[in-house]
Amino acid sequence: QVQLVESGGGLVQPGGSLRLSCAASGSILRINAMGWYRQAPGKQRDLVAVDVSGGTTHYADSVKGRFTISRDNAKNAVMLQMNSLEPEDTAVYSCHALIRTSILPTHYWGQGTQVTVSS
Repeated sequence: QVQLVESGGGLVQPGGSLRLSCAASGSILRINAMGWYRQAPGKQRDLVAVDVSGGTTHYADSVKGRFTISRDNAKNAVMLQMNSLEPEDTAVYSCHALIRTSILPTHYWGQGTQVTVSS
C-alpha cells in the first residue's frame, strides 16, 4: 500500500508565506504525477497545482505567480511554496498522487492539512 503524509499547514497573516510538504511511502514503482488540491468550506475541491513527472507543471489561475510546486524525486515528495497568501486561500489542502504500484496507476490522497489566512 501507499501512504501520503502531509505537513506544513497552519495560520498565517495575509501577505505571509507557508510551505506544504507531502511524502509518499510504500510499494512504489513509479510516480506519474503529484499535486495539491484544496477545499474551502461549502465549496468543491479544486486543483491548486500539479507536477507531472517529466517536468510539466500546471497551476490554478488564482495562484499563478504566488504558489510554486516542486518535487524531490529521491524522497518521493512534493512541496508547495505559498507566498502572498490571501484570505481566499483559506482551505483544507490535500496532497494527491498518481502512483504505479503494479500494472495500472492508482490515485492516492493525503489526509489534508488546514491553511488559514487571517489577521
